Amino acid sequence: MTGSPPPGFAPRTVRCPACGRPARYAPDNPWRPFCSARCKQVDLGAWASEAYRVPDPTPPTPGPETPPH
Repeated sequence: MTGSPPPGFAPRTVRCPACGRPARYAPDNPWRPFCSARCKQVDLGAWASEAYRVPDPTPPTPGPETPPH
């Protein structure tokens, strides 16, 4: 990876997934698609804390009943 864009590549501006500000989607932005290192870290923290989850519609399976003591 050389850091130079491939032939025919036109840098563009996209919305930052974390804050919504404009972010340059090009090799000169090391945090792409984010606008800054902070937004990238905030997003990583959300993944690490499992804030992004797909809900599971299946009901939990009943576990084994514990015998009385």
